[in-house]
Amino acid sequence: MEKINTFLAERLWLQIALSIVCATAAILLISPGESPAAVLLRVAGSSVGGVLVLVLLRRREKRAAGGSATGLVALDKKLRDGEAPTEPAERQAMRDLVAQRLHRTRHHTAATAVLALLVVTLVLLTAATSGLRQTVGYALLGVAGLGWLVIEGRRQRRRLRHMRDALGVAPDASAEVPDRG
Repeated sequence: MEKINTFLAERLWLQIALSIVCATAAILLISPGESPAAVLLRVAGSSVGGVLVLVLLRRREKRAAGGSATGLVALDKKLRDGEAPTEPAERQAMRDLVAQRLHRTRHHTAATAVLALLVVTLVLLTAATSGLRQTVGYALLGVAGLGWLVIEGRRQRRRLRHMRDALGVAPDASAEVPDRG
C-alpha cells in the first residue's frame, strides 16, 4: 500500500484523473440513465476550480519541502510515521511544511459546518427535483464524505501538532555564536 501511496503522491495529475473517474462512476451509479461522456465532461468542468487550488497548494508545499515532489513525499511519509527528521535542513523544511498545513486548517470547524450545510442543501434540492434513488444516493455520499473528512482531518491535525511539538522551535542562528565583545 505504501508503494501505491508514494506513486500517487509523486504524480498529482494521476490523483486528479482518478478522482474525476471515481466521481463520474459514483454519479453514473446514482443516475444510471445519463450519458457517461456527458457526466465525465460535467465532472471535469466542475472540478477545474478545485484542481487549480490543489495545484497551487501543492506548489507551495513543494517549495516549503525544498522544491521537489520527491522531497515533499519523503517529508509527508515521515509526518505520517511520526518520525522527526534529524538533518537541520530537513527539520527546517518539515517545520515550514507543518506550519503551512496547520495555518491552512485553522478554520476547519467553520469549513466543516459550511460543507455540511451545502450537502444538506444538495440533498434537499435533489429530493425536490429528482427521485428517491438520487436523494438516497446523495445523502449516503454526503454522510460518508463528511464523516471521512471529519475523522481524517482530526487525525491529520493531531499528527501535525505532534510533529510541531517534536521539532520544537527553530534554533536562532545568532544564539549559536556567543558574543565575546
